[in-house]
Amino acid sequence: MIERDVLLKELAQGFRPMSEGIEWFDGLSQEEQTGVLLFLRHHCVQARAVTEDAQEAIRRAGLRPTHTPAVLISRGRIDDQLGKIAGLAPLDERRKAFRLLIAVLTIADARRRERFCSDGCSHWWHRLSAD
Repeated sequence: MIERDVLLKELAQGFRPMSEGIEWFDGLSQEEQTGVLLFLRHHCVQARAVTEDAQEAIRRAGLRPTHTPAVLISRGRIDDQLGKIAGLAPLDERRKAFRLLIAVLTIADARRRERFCSDGCSHWWHRLSAD
């Protein structure tokens, strides 16, 4: 497990404020940011994100429905749309994509934890704490 993975999982579980995540994300190169967005997309799919998660994720991310990532996630198969969101290039859109993908991961992973991991699991990120 690497520091990036822990940070992203802590953001998704609410152990770190999004402002800290944005500051960290902004400090990355464009190539590194793209890698983070692809990582988040992968974990959203692994956590079994569903189309119905879109509107709540938009709300949690603080996006307007007209923002590009919000428009994308609202159309088509979610796994395809998450890939498009992860591929956004302008910095402002990447920031919005980061917030949205964290929100999707928050929702999908909470559901996964409740349904499949409530009796214990081997996912290291389900054992994080606020400490």
